[in-house]
Amino acid sequence: MDGGQPGPVEGTPAQPLVEDPAPSPSHGEPAGPVEPDLRVDPEPPGEPDDQPQSQPEPPPPAQPGPSGSSVLRADASTKAFVRPPGPRRAKFDEAEEGLPPVAEPSPAGVPRGTRAVASLPAPAAPRVFVVANQKGGVGKTTTSVNLAAALALGGLSVLVIDLDPQGNASTALGVEHSPGTPGTYEVLIGGSAIAEHVVPSPEAPGLQVLPASIDLAAAEIELVSVVARENRLLRALRTYLAGHPTDYVFIDCPPSLGLLTLNALVAANEILIPIQCEYYALEGVSQLMRTINLVTGELNQDLRLTTVVLTMFDARTRLAAQVAQEVRTHFAAETLPSVIPRSVRISEAPSYGQTVLTYHPDSAGAVSYLKAAQEIALRGAAPTTQENR
Repeated sequence: MDGGQPGPVEGTPAQPLVEDPAPSPSHGEPAGPVEPDLRVDPEPPGEPDDQPQSQPEPPPPAQPGPSGSSVLRADASTKAFVRPPGPRRAKFDEAEEGLPPVAEPSPAGVPRGTRAVASLPAPAAPRVFVVANQKGGVGKTTTSVNLAAALALGGLSVLVIDLDPQGNASTALGVEHSPGTPGTYEVLIGGSAIAEHVVPSPEAPGLQVLPASIDLAAAEIELVSVVARENRLLRALRTYLAGHPTDYVFIDCPPSLGLLTLNALVAANEILIPIQCEYYALEGVSQLMRTINLVTGELNQDLRLTTVVLTMFDARTRLAAQVAQEVRTHFAAETLPSVIPRSVRISEAPSYGQTVLTYHPDSAGAVSYLKAAQEIALRGAAPTTQENR
């Protein structure tokens, strides 16, 4: 057959003509009702789609980070509701009702994504806090960096001294602390000035950090043979404060009562103890109080326990409420009204080199630390005679 379609093969029955199947949902309009397309629209919502598309774009991969939100939005092309990419918040980690939305864009001088914070009153004299608890895993470093950042966001000048060889406070504040990085070790062992090694933290304006590297692990042994070894940090800090106006100093200690922690207890005038709302929470505190009594009797008469922060509070458990009540019974005047909840966002923030205030500013953890910082700022500074020491 010339130029025509091939006919049926001789000896085989002719096949009936079959119409093309209805177009699939991805190539045309479906024949009947289908489930709504829940994929994320790559185009910004609300913009008209003037160019027809034969194939919808695949959804972008979810990026972990502080931009994640669980709020549904309308998709302009599918008329369905889609969830933007990012981690979903647990129910107990939602922001408190009635809080204002996060300011966008952030005010000048405030890190991007940070909730705008009202100005906080400055103390009459520098307040030097040692954040200590012999029991590990109580939120000591987390409390140090988040309170420091919250006070700095309130317009105050804050210095964080990292005395832990692990350098976790340096990590959370976005500061380099790789082996060989000058910092606390050079101050304690080499006699360097603090001003030579402090670096600004990107977390907040006015927040300075004296970083700690793994080199600090050897300081415990090297300080044994040093004269007046317990006063090394005190002398360096006194010199720094004389030339650099500072409102708050937070000294983050390792979870032990060695020479590093002893230097912090001698240099400070206030003690801040984070207490985890779990079983055996007060055991480490009782040991720390015995050490504090020894230090105040022999080395630092100005040292006072002024602040107790309840951390990792889980309102779903009866145990957390019982521990909180017991702590408030023993430390009625010192315990802050605010409690820090157990929060996924607080735990995630250090892995991004951030505090929870910039990582997820509308989370319950961030709001709680802002409230705690305000309560600390509104309390008067502890009486001190440090200038005579």
